[in-house]
Amino acid sequence: MTELSIIHVDMDAFFTSVEQRDHPQYRNKPVVVGGDPKGRGVVSTASYEARKFGVRSAMSCRQAAELCPNIIFLPVDMEKYKRISKEIHSIFRNYTSAIEPISIDEAFLQLDVGNPVDIGESIKKEIYNRLGLTASVGVSYNKFIAKLASDMEKPNGFTVITRDEAKKILPELPIRKIWGVGEKTERYLNNIGIFTVNDLLQYDHEFLMRNWGRRAYELIQLCRGIDHSAVQTDQETKSMGEETTLEEDTKDLEILKEYLREFSVALGRRMAGRDIKCRTITIKVKYNDFKSITRSITLPLPTGSSRIIYQHSRDMLVNRVPLLKPVRLIGVQVSNLIYPDEPIQISFI
Repeated sequence: MTELSIIHVDMDAFFTSVEQRDHPQYRNKPVVVGGDPKGRGVVSTASYEARKFGVRSAMSCRQAAELCPNIIFLPVDMEKYKRISKEIHSIFRNYTSAIEPISIDEAFLQLDVGNPVDIGESIKKEIYNRLGLTASVGVSYNKFIAKLASDMEKPNGFTVITRDEAKKILPELPIRKIWGVGEKTERYLNNIGIFTVNDLLQYDHEFLMRNWGRRAYELIQLCRGIDHSAVQTDQETKSMGEETTLEEDTKDLEILKEYLREFSVALGRRMAGRDIKCRTITIKVKYNDFKSITRSITLPLPTGSSRIIYQHSRDMLVNRVPLLKPVRLIGVQVSNLIYPDEPIQISFI
């Protein structure tokens, strides 16, 4: 079997691309799906024309309107996006049954037979010919490098990275390109002189391991192009979560709510990609003294709605989390997951 066995498919600005396809008057214009012209709500997806102004997913619509005064706000039509996502997955199934949806517009594919480069090109062409949408595709020997590849030439890109090519590409990459390196981690690494992958590879690994433990080990492995995570095609996932360590500890409720809003959007997209819903929503807060608390709610009916996840997580933050000390980490988790065709037990409580 060829070393190239993983394909990562990432639809380009999925929601806005669908709307621009269906409504020619919006083509080549800055478009946002989510929120409204009065600046309420949050950006779900921004077109590439809007991204040129700095507009991005999970940004408040008020800020998006300030960055791009001529921006066009369109409502979310999740049922349509789910229907198209299912058509995309039907294309995937023509080539493999080993499919791991990451979100409604993104998936990993594991190939055991056939030429992955030819198959990746065929998938890309078939998506465009059947649905009139573009996808960026990455082909490589593991999930991390395949995802890195799909992001290199967006939009409408196709990139293949072999093991030998990864050894040449990785060292010069900004450290932010590595999975798990967010703004806070990037800033810490920059402060100790690590700006690129090569900087980290040349750094004192014992120091990193002593300070970060397993997280440092995983980061070093990724910088070496090593990722042993498997394409997960079953329903073993029991929960999904999003969290971050803040750049600065804070008691500002509005800042914390914005993080919850961003996480809720991301979780909604991830659940939509697998067509699953959740019954339980949990928020996690870690204070500056490293003490943590969690608060949960179990819903009478399952949901996959970003709006509902945000509504309940925000209410728990406001009403059930004391902000007597600054917060250094905040997160949201959904659990008690309901998969497609799984019977739903309705609570009458």
